[in-house]
Amino acid sequence: MPEGTVSAVPTRILVPIDFSSSSHAALEVATELADKFHAELVLLNVVPESPVVALPEGVSEASIVEAAKKQAEGHFAKSKASLEGKGITVKASVEVGFDVAGTILEAIDSEKIDYVVISTHGCSGWYPTVFGSIAEKVIKLAPCPVLLLRTPKPKSSAKVTSSRLMEWW
Repeated sequence: MPEGTVSAVPTRILVPIDFSSSSHAALEVATELADKFHAELVLLNVVPESPVVALPEGVSEASIVEAAKKQAEGHFAKSKASLEGKGITVKASVEVGFDVAGTILEAIDSEKIDYVVISTHGCSGWYPTVFGSIAEKVIKLAPCPVLLLRTPKPKSSAKVTSSRLMEWW
């Protein structure tokens, strides 16, 4: 196939995962695609380099990042075992980055991804305006096709907890 040509049949599918219900739905769709096309799944969790909230005294950013990495690796170990049990080839990676969308785009390039399955969180109002939409940035800048799964809008976008601020899209 000539360089720059996009194949309609994916061979490496990237699924950015933040362990929310919407990213779980994206993983389910990507799993179906991987099974149908005998493609490899590449799961990616990006741990934000700097928390958005003030930290209590004695708690370091490094300890929070390390705990988030270990938790993500634990989740991925379970997901990998389940997917490999279905005969799907899986690679999972936990990256730390200040710019989550940029880290996803770097993974697309370095992993030679030819298809991305990503979900929205259904946020509206001030949250995406202030923090930006990771999915929107990936859609605009990805060099490959992106399947966007829309998640229903939360009941109230006015109630944003500190754990919600830690989510990355």
